[in-house]
Amino acid sequence: MTQEKLPKAAGLGHELSSREAWKLFGIMAEFFEATERLADIRPAVSMFGSARIKRGSVYYRLAEQTARLLSDAGFAVISGGGPGVMEATNKGAFHGKGLAVGLNIDLPREQPSSGYQHISLRFKHFFARKVMFAKFATAFVVLPGGYGTLDELFEALTLVQTGKTRQMPIVLVHGPFWRGLLAWMRERLVEEGMIDAGDVDLVQVCDEPQQVVDTIFAFYEKRGFEPSPAEREVLLNL
Repeated sequence: MTQEKLPKAAGLGHELSSREAWKLFGIMAEFFEATERLADIRPAVSMFGSARIKRGSVYYRLAEQTARLLSDAGFAVISGGGPGVMEATNKGAFHGKGLAVGLNIDLPREQPSSGYQHISLRFKHFFARKVMFAKFATAFVVLPGGYGTLDELFEALTLVQTGKTRQMPIVLVHGPFWRGLLAWMRERLVEEGMIDAGDVDLVQVCDEPQQVVDTIFAFYEKRGFEPSPAEREVLLNL
């Protein structure tokens, strides 16, 4: 490298460093705004599922009915805020007694927000959005979906398994969709020692909306929805 190019390279490095610093302020702003807006929504259930599901499909109806029952039972219902299962979730919660919360994400191919949101937040960063799904959840409800849904499912499982969030229900909706994945987890992950046998039991499978609600209430029947002091400390450090 010639001496003539060194000052230019150094200048470029300084420019990138400055941009990174400003980006950190943007990330901090996302965390701050979301935490302020969501601070009082507990108890809340985070629901996940495919953006590609069509209105009127079995999965769409399952999401809408489940969210409506959860909302009427007193939960705020958090979704990704986009189309498909997320829209169905927001719609069901919006017409219930609780709050419909949409954590929308900016994507290269625009992901339109549903119109069924009492609280609507927009994120540029997936990781900041994922923290909010976990930080304010009393339970996770996962409907059929693709890579994004699986990412959110295994993020939830990892956090609960490692104690980085409180113990809570992780409910998979529609057994036929999940059966193969659960069998693979037992046959490969457990058998080859990648996870403990009890780790598979961190998930429960439900086929009916009311069953989802009953499963969540059964989990908290003896302890209540409020986090303990120790759990509050865990959530603070999430």
